[in-house]
Amino acid sequence: MDHTRYLIVGGGISGLAFADWLGPSEDYHLLEAEPEVGGYCRTVQRDGYIWDYSGHFFHFREPDIERYLVERMNSPVLRVKRDSRVWYADRLIDFPFQENIHQLPEAEYEECVRELRQRPAKGEANFREMLFARYGRGIAEKFLVPYNEKLFATDLELLDAEAAGRFFPHATVDEILRNAQERRKAGYNVTFTYPAGGAAQYTRALAQGVDANRISLNERVLCIDLAKKVAVTDKRSIGYEFLVSTAPFIALLRMCAIEHEPGLYGYSKVQVFNLGFDRKGLRGVHWIYFPQRDLSFYRVGFYDNIFNSERMSLYVEIGLARNADTTAYANVERVLDDLRRCGVLTDQRLVASHEVVLDPAYVHISGRTNRDVAEKKRALIEHDVHSLGRYGSWTYCSIEDNIVEARALADALKG
Repeated sequence: MDHTRYLIVGGGISGLAFADWLGPSEDYHLLEAEPEVGGYCRTVQRDGYIWDYSGHFFHFREPDIERYLVERMNSPVLRVKRDSRVWYADRLIDFPFQENIHQLPEAEYEECVRELRQRPAKGEANFREMLFARYGRGIAEKFLVPYNEKLFATDLELLDAEAAGRFFPHATVDEILRNAQERRKAGYNVTFTYPAGGAAQYTRALAQGVDANRISLNERVLCIDLAKKVAVTDKRSIGYEFLVSTAPFIALLRMCAIEHEPGLYGYSKVQVFNLGFDRKGLRGVHWIYFPQRDLSFYRVGFYDNIFNSERMSLYVEIGLARNADTTAYANVERVLDDLRRCGVLTDQRLVASHEVVLDPAYVHISGRTNRDVAEKKRALIEHDVHSLGRYGSWTYCSIEDNIVEARALADALKG
């Protein structure tokens, strides 16, 4: 039986960051079930178009981490001032919606202001209640509720009030009303960076610090014997001293035969259509949010407006329930029809495409889920099994957060 000090399950950003930070002198081995590392942070190049598995734009808060990655990259990094919009009432409104209601038709603006001032005084027991309590019925029903229902593909009452964490652009009543006279850019990503070669450049930067001989691709962990500290894959058995998993937390629980309530761990899937057209469309805008329930997608992004290229290149994201049949809901033809309905597509001709399903995509966070994850992670740590990353910690975080968490764990285990 093979043996390693650190067995790393999953070769996405978190797994690579952990292995990279351990350093070459440590004994580790990384298992990846897919044919390549990167997880969801992978890039597709086809017919001159560069697409990611989904819209990965980077908003570094720690300059040292950004510098660490960029110094290892062969591709220049673009720094972009964000231009994001909401499609509403047959017009493009600046994002965030709640701070730009003055751009709505006058009657709807007045309705939103009135409802904002008369918003309910009750608490914020869940995500839906939070939206109504902070922003009133008008803003909630016109955008915040339908958009987030499409994004999370679930009843918002099932989510914790802070399910989106710092990524939700909160605003006070004064900020909303003042923005009609003093427009400001809001949100956590006023500017973002993006490598000219696609998001996979960041994956490759991390992978430079990982010994390729210690990576096994196309190898899936089937079960883990916590008592014996042995992981069984579809190819062999591997003993370990520490196991670091970046797999979805519910998958880790199944591998370890730990009893859990499957329904507690809700999540959505995202179906992504990457589309390349023969010529340019809308200029300047980087992505658009769509709250309309009769449109299949919740967001459309424009790679061509990041690269300043002359052929329209889109990513289109569709939120689906975890058990949804992707083939029954949307296909390229429906997406193209919906793009025409909202004016993104006119008479451009589709010349290249790519499709991928992210499963899971957005995890559903509630107080019960948070408590269950924390309890089970403590139990796993007693067996020297550590779970980290967006899905390993069952949370809503950034790629940078994953790197920070992975490095902290590597430092702690090395002592």
